Amino acid sequence: MKSTPDWFMYFIGFWTIVLVLFMCVGGFFMFRKFLKVLPKSDGKSKLDWQNYWVERSRELWTEESKAMLRKLVSPVPGPFRDIASHSIAAKIGQIAVESGSTEVTKDHCIEGYIRATPPRDYRSLVDFLEKNQIDYTAYRHLLNK
Repeated sequence: MKSTPDWFMYFIGFWTIVLVLFMCVGGFFMFRKFLKVLPKSDGKSKLDWQNYWVERSRELWTEESKAMLRKLVSPVPGPFRDIASHSIAAKIGQIAVESGSTEVTKDHCIEGYIRATPPRDYRSLVDFLEKNQIDYTAYRHLLNK
C-alpha cells in the first residue's frame, strides 16, 4: 500500500490553518456585530440608536451634506462603506438635531465624522482631512481625547 506523499500532507495542513484563521476573523466581526445588537441600560442597542438618529434627521440632509458624507467615507474599503456611512450619518444627524439646526451643514459633517471615528484611526482621519483641504481646526480638541 502506497502512503500519502509528504508534500500533500503539508498542503492539507497549510489549508487547514488558513481556513481556521479565516473562520476566526469572520467570527471576530460577527461577535462585534452581536455586541452592537445587545441592549444597553436604556433598553436600546447601539444599532437602535443609530437607526433612530438617521430617521430623526432624514429631512435635514441636503444634497451638499450627502455629498460631503460620501466624500468623508470614501477612504473606507468598499465592503464596509455602507456600515461606516450609516454610523457616521447617525452621529452627524444626532449633532444636527441636538443643536436645533434646520439642516445638516458641513460643520455638522466634520464634527460628526470626527466623533464617529474611533481614536485608533485619528491619524488616518487627520491625513484624509488635510489631503482634501478640509478645515477641522474648530474640532481639533476632539482629536486630543
